[in-house]
Amino acid sequence: MSKDAYHHGDLKNALIQAGAEILAREGTAALSLRKVAAKAGVSHSAPYAHFKDKQALIAAISADGFNRLYEQVSLTAESYAEDLPAMLLKVANAYASFALQNPACFKVMFSGVLEKEKEYPEFVDASQRNFRQLEELVAQWQAGGLLKAGDVQLQATALWSLVHGFIALLLENQISSRIVNRYPINVLLCRLVDQITLVDLEC
Repeated sequence: MSKDAYHHGDLKNALIQAGAEILAREGTAALSLRKVAAKAGVSHSAPYAHFKDKQALIAAISADGFNRLYEQVSLTAESYAEDLPAMLLKVANAYASFALQNPACFKVMFSGVLEKEKEYPEFVDASQRNFRQLEELVAQWQAGGLLKAGDVQLQATALWSLVHGFIALLLENQISSRIVNRYPINVLLCRLVDQITLVDLEC
């Protein structure tokens, strides 16, 4: 994107993208407003029009990640609305795919590196919207007899913990190579989620 194209919010989005790319290649420690400006091809002072400091940039990158994850899960759920078992598996895989395709951003989103989350309402709204989305899906899966009836919030937390925990371990190379070399990720996820469903999933 040329400098002339930076208008109507394009600069902010370009800076977020540049920051995400730096995170992916070099990690959180390498992230700075100056480095992001250089990557985006703008002056060192340009990012300050949108972000007061590195924390604000991290909040924006994380919020953008949550928004993209939300859209990915939404599209997946809509595509399998008539097949609840398939929807559950495809949603779990959409979550995993996002994490594996954006590992640095994914880690930052859930790392707690953002020191004062409540100061960034866009981040708070985006992260909470994702959990509300999961609650709505869990309610559908409960109504369809796929998951146990009960407190939706607790069920959503349990399912999220199961899938997210698996992905977090996978990203940190903490799952035995004997397992990951033997089974594709989608099969591992299926067998994992199958432990808490009321019907057997086809893995």
